[in-house]
Amino acid sequence: MVVSVILPIRNELQYINKTINSIINQTFDGEIEIIIADGMSDDGTRNKIELLQKVHRNIYLIDNPQKIVSTGFNRALNVAKGDMILRVDGHSKLEPNYIKNSIALIGKMNADCVGGSIKHVANGIIGESIIIAQTSLYGNGGARFRMKLKKGEYVDTLAFGCYKRKVFRNIGGYDEELKKNQDDEFNFRLIQNGGSIWLDPTIKSFYYSRNSLFKFFIQYFKYGFYKLRVMQKRKGIASYRQLVPPTFVLTIFFGIISHIFFKNTIILSLVTICYILFCLLSVWLSFIKISKHAVLPTLLLPLTLLTMHFSYGFGFLLGSLKFIGKWNDSALKNNHFQKENFE
Repeated sequence: MVVSVILPIRNELQYINKTINSIINQTFDGEIEIIIADGMSDDGTRNKIELLQKVHRNIYLIDNPQKIVSTGFNRALNVAKGDMILRVDGHSKLEPNYIKNSIALIGKMNADCVGGSIKHVANGIIGESIIIAQTSLYGNGGARFRMKLKKGEYVDTLAFGCYKRKVFRNIGGYDEELKKNQDDEFNFRLIQNGGSIWLDPTIKSFYYSRNSLFKFFIQYFKYGFYKLRVMQKRKGIASYRQLVPPTFVLTIFFGIISHIFFKNTIILSLVTICYILFCLLSVWLSFIKISKHAVLPTLLLPLTLLTMHFSYGFGFLLGSLKFIGKWNDSALKNNHFQKENFE
């Protein structure tokens, strides 16, 4: 069996060596090809990859002039020969048995895609606070792949999924209109077409989170901005948790308007008090299970959560304005994917 591991990347010098080595050192007995679609990196990432190519012949480097994940992934699909396709980010690391366990479970569960929970890694007080926010129920709203798992379950989406080759033949590649959330849209499309996604605790990986609130804000702003387009594309919503942040931001907006023009502070006061209580509860619950070194990151949690929720919600609302005229445009745009290669 051949497994094609696809990495759509750009400027990942800090992590790319760890990522590639974690793939090379897999315990899987079959053949693994690593296809890196590089978005014209200018930080030395390409030089690092070229050095690794001299040692490992199963690493292939292709150009991705559009510099976004969706086109890079689709370009890599065109040359992938694997029976299974695994998408991996350039700032992640796989456990040694990741592929072996994925192949075993995708057959056992008769699923179209399998994956596992990811362990977040970061440095510094802010980075650790971001991890607490991303991996908590009150932060991610129940995204199972970001939380600890005790047993496997079917889910609506996950990270670093291993897919059967036939999936791309049946439903196409990534939608290239989406600069973010392309994997969420693809997984939603898979489920809408009768497919299934299995999340299992035996499949483990590491993800390097942001270490600054500004980068964290930009990350979740983009997630929110393109989430509305995903809903338009799929004519539905994968999970109602995605509507909570924009509802929160919209309530704040109406509260401010009500206060300025009508001297009514009820809405703004109510949402502010509720959110403060919510944050205090989140901090208290986090203190129950943290180690001593995580006290400061936990105390910073209210600010981190506010950054996370506000940026996502604000991005969603701006995206709603940006894409307001596209409710009837749900066409899949994957021009760089050559479906005939999967026949």
